[in-house]
Amino acid sequence: MERINDTLKKLAGNQDFKTRYEKQRAETLNDPDVRAFLTAHKDELSADMVERSLIKLYEYSKLSKECNRCPSLDSCINFMQGYHPELVIERGLIDIKYDKCPRKQIHDEKRKNEKLIQSLYVPKDILNATFDTVYNDDGKRMEAVNKALSYCMNFKKGDGQKALYLYGQFGVGKSYLLGAIANELALKQVSSMIVYVPELFRELKSSISDSTLNDKLEAIRSASVLMFDDMGAETMSSWTRDEILSPILQYRMLEKLPTFFTSNFDYKGLEHHLTYSQRGEEERMKARRVMERIKYLTDPVLVEGPNRRV
Repeated sequence: MERINDTLKKLAGNQDFKTRYEKQRAETLNDPDVRAFLTAHKDELSADMVERSLIKLYEYSKLSKECNRCPSLDSCINFMQGYHPELVIERGLIDIKYDKCPRKQIHDEKRKNEKLIQSLYVPKDILNATFDTVYNDDGKRMEAVNKALSYCMNFKKGDGQKALYLYGQFGVGKSYLLGAIANELALKQVSSMIVYVPELFRELKSSISDSTLNDKLEAIRSASVLMFDDMGAETMSSWTRDEILSPILQYRMLEKLPTFFTSNFDYKGLEHHLTYSQRGEEERMKARRVMERIKYLTDPVLVEGPNRRV
C-alpha cells in the first residue's frame, strides 16, 4: 500500500491538480468573509499560517453566516444545523468554532418559553400570519396594516420606539395582525412572545402553588418583544392588575422594551375595565397608573373591518 505522503507528492506534481488547487486557493482567499478576517488579524497572521489553514478557510467560505444563505432553520445548509461558523486563531493556526445562529437562538428561546408558559399556544393561523396573508379587501383595515408594517420596517432594537395598541370590534383581525408583526420582526432576527391574556393570568395564579410564578414572570417581563393578545377579556382582580400587570409594564417601560396589545377596548374603555375588580371594588387611581404605563409604551391604532368570525 502506498504511503499517503507519497500519494500527496504525486498529486502535487500533477499539473491538473496544481491548476485546480491554485484556482480554489484564489477563490478562498478572495472570499469577502475570509478577506475581512485576514485583514482584521493581519498583525497576528503569517503567510505560512494562512497557507496551512487553507482547508479551514475553504470550509468557512462555503458556510452560511448569520443565516445569510439559509431560507429557514429547517433548510440550514451548514454541517451542524442551526450553528454558524466563526474564524479563530488557535495554536498558531486558523480554526473554526460554531455558535448558535440567530434563527436557532430564536427557536430555542421560543421552545423554552413554550415549556414555561403554556398560554403561549395561540392559534396556528396567528402564529403563521404574514403581511402577505393579511386581509386587504377593506380600506379601513389597511390603515392599521400600513401602520403595523411601517413599525416593522423602522424597527431598531433598543431605540425606544413605541409599540402599537391595536383595538377594535370582534373578529376584525387584531390578533392576526399581531402575528404578522411577530413574523416580520423574526425576519430581522428579533424574537417575540405572544401571550393570550385571559389564559396567562389564570396560569400565573395557579403557578403560586408550584413555585414557578417568579420564573414565569421573569420570562414575560424580559421578553425582547412582548405581545398581550385580547387585553380586557380577562376577569380583572386587584392581584392581576397590581401584582402582575403593573410590575411587568413598569419594568418594560424602564427598559424601553416593545410591548404590544390587542383589545376590544380603546384606552378609555380599558381604564374602566381595570378600575373595577371582580369583587366590585372601585380603584380608579391604580387603574390610571396602569393605563399611564400602557400609553407610554404604545400608540393606539384602530383596526376596522367586517367580523370574519361570522
